[in-house]
Amino acid sequence: MRYIPIANGPQHASSIILGCMRMPALSVQDAAGMIRAAWEEGVNFFDHATCYGDGEAEQRFGDAFPQTGLHREDVILQSKCGLHFDRREFDWSKEDILESVDGSLKRLHTDHLDVLLLHRPDLLFEPEQVAEAFETLEKNGKVRFFGVSNVTPGQLTLLEKFVRQPLVINQLQFSLEQTQLIDPGLYLNNLTTERSCDRDNGVLDYCRLHDITIQAWSPLQFGMFKGCFVEHPDFPELNKALGELGEQYGLSKTAIAIAWILRHPAHMQAIAGTMNPAHLKDICAASGVHLTHQEWYRLYLAAGKFLP
Repeated sequence: MRYIPIANGPQHASSIILGCMRMPALSVQDAAGMIRAAWEEGVNFFDHATCYGDGEAEQRFGDAFPQTGLHREDVILQSKCGLHFDRREFDWSKEDILESVDGSLKRLHTDHLDVLLLHRPDLLFEPEQVAEAFETLEKNGKVRFFGVSNVTPGQLTLLEKFVRQPLVINQLQFSLEQTQLIDPGLYLNNLTTERSCDRDNGVLDYCRLHDITIQAWSPLQFGMFKGCFVEHPDFPELNKALGELGEQYGLSKTAIAIAWILRHPAHMQAIAGTMNPAHLKDICAASGVHLTHQEWYRLYLAAGKFLP
């Protein structure tokens, strides 16, 4: 497993993260087995959110963890707050942040989160309230590091004006098929393709300039949640290139697709949402591969892009 130091955050973080959104589908015993299997593959970073199963994902992890034989200090626990689908709103108020963290700690059976992310922007957020919540959580030892998810450079700048703690992570969608983070830089001022449209306001460069680590969610998906592009008939050229490079490196197409993300000089982490130990092992093999410059471009173009 490849490990990275997160600037101003955890210093020994696995490049592959286990995303626990689907953990409610497992029994407590199977969840313990999944956590242990991840750790044995070198994964020490586990991602949660209060909205995953309405808290059931955190609860399942918390109930299962004592059966793994691991210690709390062996893992990095991250959770996200702010999404309330039951209330049909996003909420970054001080009260909601504090209540959400207390709920996460209770369900996870821990006294602190290593990382707390604000999960998608609350369109009514008041940065002063976020700052007060972060101060309280840090002072009380409930959260060590802070960050965001799906947040623009302008929103980050506004938060940074009021929040004293460094924002160390921004969780964003990125995959070989979902490349909107990087496309505008290639197709600048090009009216022949919609890929020139900057949908993210330069958030990739902003994060790199401000030492914010990007965590890529849905790294094997096309669309938002349409499915996996690996072995999908709609992506023949991409799967051909993945297969040929996979044969070259002795790895699966899946591992090569993840290696493509890890090759980016932003030193991203990739979030694997599988609850299948064999599939996770396959994904983790990506951390041992460093694609060449030419191989990276080959995959990018095979995914349907072109050089202007």
